This record gives sequence, structure tokens and C-alpha cells, in this order.
Amino acid sequence: MRIRGLGVIEDAVLELSPGFTAVTGETGAGKTMVVTGLGLLFGGRSDSALVRPGAERASVEGRLVVDPKSAAGVAAADAGAEFEPVGKDKAELIISRSVSSEGRSRASLGGAAVPIGVLGGLADDLVAMHGQSAQQSLLQPARQRQALDRYAGPAVAEPLAEYKACFDRLKKVEAMLEELTTRARERAQEADLLRFGLAEVERLEPVEGEDAELGAEAERLGHADTLRTASGGAHMALAGSPDDPASINALSLVSEASRALEAARHHDPALAEVAQRLDEASFLLADVSTELAAYADSIEADPRRLADVQQRISDLNSLMRKYGPKLSDVLAWSSDGALRLAELEGDDDRIAALAEERTAARAELAGHAARVSAGRAQAADKFAAAVTTELAELAMPHARIEVPVTQKEVAGGLDVEGRTVAFGPTGIDDVELRLAPHPGAPFLPIAKGASGGELSRVMLAVEVVFAGSDPVPTFVFDEVDAGVGGKAAVEVGRRLARLARSAQVVVVTHLPQVAAFADRQLVVRKANDGMVTRSGVVVLDDAERRRELARMLAGLEESELGQAHADELLQAAAADRQRG
Repeated sequence: MRIRGLGVIEDAVLELSPGFTAVTGETGAGKTMVVTGLGLLFGGRSDSALVRPGAERASVEGRLVVDPKSAAGVAAADAGAEFEPVGKDKAELIISRSVSSEGRSRASLGGAAVPIGVLGGLADDLVAMHGQSAQQSLLQPARQRQALDRYAGPAVAEPLAEYKACFDRLKKVEAMLEELTTRARERAQEADLLRFGLAEVERLEPVEGEDAELGAEAERLGHADTLRTASGGAHMALAGSPDDPASINALSLVSEASRALEAARHHDPALAEVAQRLDEASFLLADVSTELAAYADSIEADPRRLADVQQRISDLNSLMRKYGPKLSDVLAWSSDGALRLAELEGDDDRIAALAEERTAARAELAGHAARVSAGRAQAADKFAAAVTTELAELAMPHARIEVPVTQKEVAGGLDVEGRTVAFGPTGIDDVELRLAPHPGAPFLPIAKGASGGELSRVMLAVEVVFAGSDPVPTFVFDEVDAGVGGKAAVEVGRRLARLARSAQVVVVTHLPQVAAFADRQLVVRKANDGMVTRSGVVVLDDAERRRELARMLAGLEESELGQAHADELLQAAAADRQRG
């Protein structure tokens, strides 16, 4: 990992060991910036105050070895990251994060720019950060419950997933019931309006296109005299008056013209063609004359029919004003309204069905809750025993831990095994870590039952036990050994070294007893030019490591006595590793 422009660190490269890496250094040298850099790399909150004075930006770049088929590898690939193969089922992934002095933050993953949240998502599968802030969060009952659930593994995870799915389904059913029952008046009013409107439409029984047909009929009836006079006059012009057969008319004139051509039409084809067209005109005029006569006979002034048509048009217009604007829209509204009314009128049946569904869902939820609670109780006993064992090795031989899993009885709660208890999205249980620091002492919440030094050891024991069940490959501990010293400090180092046999462990520490157990030790060194402090990180060889441990022990890195003590610590740690 490379850090530039972050806090007191100007430019530093961290070469982390596959096993246990200890990060040490004098107070103010910037050890915490190492953890801050790791936090930024995995989506932590950025702050422009982290940028080194005089620098435009702070940046952190890390090279990770991951399995491309793992959850983290798949998530990175989905985000557009590219990998560099480094062996069978392994690949190198580059992550970078920068924060400008103005507070703008950018992130990239495998060469692709990504949202900061993508890095945070990877952290869940790649690294577990344990530090002072994590200690504070572990004092919260909700965080303690989450820790216990992760420690329990599938015994809680599987029934809890079923519980959450059933809980969500129950909430949806209850929301639907709430809507149906609390909005009963509004729904009844809606149903009444629909019944009224549907009755109006049903009474008139409109037909698609009827309004256009009625409009045409009203136009004819309203102008019957005009139409009859016009058609009669046109018929008389074509066929003549029946009272005067000798009157001149179009048909007689055309017939006379045809007779005039009759004798000569056989002598010239051109004239024959004209005569034929004249014959056709005669036939056409005769047809039109017949139609005009029939039309004139059919036209009658019918005031009653006209009134009926106009009333029908008025009624249809009223429907279209309310449910239109077109008659087709009225018919569509009627169809949809009938379906909606059926739905509203079926509310009583729906309420009864939903009530039955709610009862069944609560019964199923109670079964899942009981299994979750049983899994937690079993895990709590094991977790408490494991932490108590760790405390005995951390110079608290008489301390005891208990993790009660309790429920709160409330009216209207969930009926679980004969009790009515409160329930929520995570089940029915309250979980709290309690400590009795010595025989005869009552069990109290760990925030109240432990002194400052005891709390650090309790939280470290909890962290180590919890970390041992965590599937992530890398653990980072930021001075969780604060307030610990002497033999307890040796046990802290021993436990971190044992954890490092199955995972990568990075520890920021001020204790030489802890640092001695590391496979690799890095020191954060600072130089001061009188203006700005600059820190860098170097890997210590054996001789440098002895001097650094001597400084941590006695404050004098060249002290022969201090170096002899450092050698003793290193030899003891090496012997412990050999014993396995």
C-alpha cells in the first residue's frame, strides 16, 4: 500500500506480511494514518482535513490478491475492474482513492472509476477493521447482536433469512389490511359514485358511433321541407311534371337527342361512340330521377321523432361531459368502472382473506423466531465461554462473561412458545454482553462492569473470538491493546499471532510484547525540517527490529539492556510459533 499526502505522511510504502504485520513508531509519527489510509482504501469517510498541509490531495493505492471467482472478485468485475493473474485462482487487483484539499473524493478499482460505495462493498468480504471506534460500537446492544449472529454462522443466518422474508410479507399484509379498514369510508363513497355513474350509462345503453348517426338524423329531420322541395324540384327537372306529360324535361330532351342520331350512328364510328355515351347519360338520368322520387317520398316532417332524437343526443352529451369526452371514452369508463366496483364490493371478502393470511404469517413468523432465538442462545453460551477463556489468558483469571438472550413480553406482540413478546426486523431477542470482573461481582453491561484497562482487554478478547469466526482474509487492529501491559500484553501478542496463522493480520501497536510476535515489523518514522513533519514507513531487519523494540521498552534504542530484553521477547515469540 502506498500513502501520499495523508496527515503527517508525505510519501510511504507499506509492505505488509502475509501473516502478522506490526506497525510501530513514536507518538505523533503517524501510525494511525496507516489505519486511516486502509479505511479510505475501503470506502471510509473522507475529510479534507486529512490532506497534508501544502499538498493538493491525499492519495492511497493498494494492491490486493483476490480470487476473481469470490464474491469480492465478482463484484469488482461487475464494476468494470481488470485483474492481473498472479497464480492459480488468484489475481492482483489495484485499488486507489484520493481526497482533494477541497474535499472532493475519487476512487478507482482495477483501472475503472467507481463510486466510493463500491469500495465499501468490497470491504465486507476483504477486510475487518477493529479499533477504538469498533470498540465503542461493540458497546451498543444492536452491534452485539450482529456480532453474535455472525459468530453463530448458519445456525442463525439461515432461520434469520427465513424470518426476515416472512416478516416483510407480514408487514405487506398488515399494510393492505390497514388501508382497507382505515379507508372504508372513502372506498364506500367511491363505490356509490361508481354505482350512480354505471346506472346512468346502463339506463341509456349507448352504442359505439350512435352519436354521429343521431346527429345526421337530426339534421335531416330539422330540414325536411327544404330537402323534400329540393329533391322534388330536381326530379321534376329530370322527369317532368306528372300533370303535364308534354312538359320539357331533361329525360325527354336526351331521348330526343338520341333519336336524332339513331339513323346516322351506323355510318360513322365516331358518331356511334357519341350516341352510346348519350344512351348511357339517359340511363343515368333515369336512375337519378327514380332515386330522387323515392327520396322525396321518404322525407316527412316528424316533429315527435325530431324531439326524440334531440333528447337522445342531449342525454348522450350529458354522459360525455361526465365520463367522456367521446362516446367511446364513456364506454371504456363504464367497463373499467364495473371492474373497480367489483373490486370495491369485494373488500369484505379481501379483508377476511387478508386477516387469515396475517394469522398464518404470524404463526409462521413465530416458528422462525423461535429457531433464531434458539440458535442465538446456543451461540451465546459458546461465545461467552470463549471470551471468558480469553480473559483468563489476559490476566483476568476470575472474570466471567455472559451473553443473555432475552425477550420482552408486550401486549399485542408475537405468540412464541406460549409467550407474547415484542418482535422486529431482526427477531424477538435482546442481546447484551455482561461482565462480572471478579467472584461475587454481579454481571453488568461491559461498559459499566469494567474499568478502563479491563474494558480494553474485554474488547480485545471479544474481537479475537469474533475475528476467529469471521470469513474475511485480512484483519486490522488499531491499538486495541491500549491499557494492557505486562503478561497480558504478551498474551495479546500470542493471540494475534495465532489468528495470523489463518489470516493476514495488521496491528498498530505501542506494546513491544505485541510487536515481538509479528512476522514483519514496520516502523513509522518522522523527520522534522523545522517547518513540516514528514513521516515514512520502513521495513525493519533483525538488528533494526531489536533497536525499535528496545526503544518501545525503555525509550533508548541503543540501550544494551533494552536490546537484550528485546532479544528475549523475540526468542519467546519464536518459541511460541514453533510450539504451534
